[in-house]
Amino acid sequence: MPDWIEVVIRSFCIIGGLFFITKLLGKKQLSKLSFFEYIVGITVGDIAGTITMDIELNIVNGVVSIVVWTLFPLVISYVSLKSKKFRDIVEGKATTFIQDGKILEDNLKHEKYSTDELLEQLRKKDIFQVSDVEFAVLETNGELSVLLKKEKQPAKWEDFFGEGVKLKAPITVIMDGVYMEESINEGGYTIDWVRSKLEAKKRSVEDVFLAQIDSNGNLYADYYDDRLKK
Repeated sequence: MPDWIEVVIRSFCIIGGLFFITKLLGKKQLSKLSFFEYIVGITVGDIAGTITMDIELNIVNGVVSIVVWTLFPLVISYVSLKSKKFRDIVEGKATTFIQDGKILEDNLKHEKYSTDELLEQLRKKDIFQVSDVEFAVLETNGELSVLLKKEKQPAKWEDFFGEGVKLKAPITVIMDGVYMEESINEGGYTIDWVRSKLEAKKRSVEDVFLAQIDSNGNLYADYYDDRLKK
């Protein structure tokens, strides 16, 4: 077998394996990964690239290595769910940077965080004055969470009118010209009801690209033939 064909076969196998592993590990975003998960991701990628290109290596041994490295974050995640102390060791703890408008310098030094970096993160959140901040904490994933002082927070509906009307998430009932039967039933509606709404608009389900029912029971439909200019 020519070497390039073997490389292609190895590549497809490894890509399929990595896709399965990614699905197995869950839907965490890259910014949400713990230090350990980040290290595992780099190592698994390096192993996968090596056994893909180096045809002299035994692919079985490489796959076993990837499986072993993959099991580590799964086991650690399971143990972390059961033990707060273990979770603190693996993922770390959140660190308070600002409290009552005052910067905690010792905490900045502990996290090797400069004043410029702190101010930069605040500016990214449209905050230009430290005294406006009630509380700021560096999360375990490296993201800075900020709570403004009450008088600096944007006005909310409840500030003027009390608690507002609770809205429900819209229900998608048609997608790509096909009824979403499960969503329709879960929302307490029927296909016949949706069809009657479309017939009132002189439309059929095949004409609809997307249709949703809002919290007031109104049907919104987007059609294929909107005739909008690109």
